[in-house]
Amino acid sequence: MVNAITFYRLLAAPVLLTLLFNDRLAVFKWLLVVSFLTDAIDGYLARRYKVTSAFGSILDSVSDDLTIAVAIIGITLVNPEFLRKELVLVAIQVLLFVTQICFALIRYHKISSFHTYLAKFVTIFQAIFLVVFYWLPEPVYALFYAVSALTILDLLEEIMLVLVIPRWETDVKGLYWAIKKRALQKA
Repeated sequence: MVNAITFYRLLAAPVLLTLLFNDRLAVFKWLLVVSFLTDAIDGYLARRYKVTSAFGSILDSVSDDLTIAVAIIGITLVNPEFLRKELVLVAIQVLLFVTQICFALIRYHKISSFHTYLAKFVTIFQAIFLVVFYWLPEPVYALFYAVSALTILDLLEEIMLVLVIPRWETDVKGLYWAIKKRALQKA
């Protein structure tokens, strides 16, 4: 059941892209909201009913990344001027994201799926910014800068987690807890 909700986001990504490229922004906006809501719902249900799994965790991470990627592609189509103005900040975030993915692939031979507290917090604000971006006539720059700062912190934490955690694991609370756990294991 929970993976089915997550799987929706995976299937929705190409549909969202098709809507964007066919200039169906009104439908795109609604389905994007649904995708972000299902992200909140599937995580809650997985923890509530204790049905977490490595497969579900990876599926969730891939679905999250695809949803965000489609929303960013949409920005380039809907408001390319915004992207041009903020290209350096967006490029930094993309570079950190790609770095984190590459480090995880090298270290674990699969993408990370930490689901840290910071990542969950950041995802909420990314979703708010992206939904607001499509629903308001002008981007909310203060929200964009706050989300960008939080995203950069999250990506730096995830890069450090890949360096600190020797074997792939999911549902890591954050860097502090990972270092604390490692110190206790050495003691």
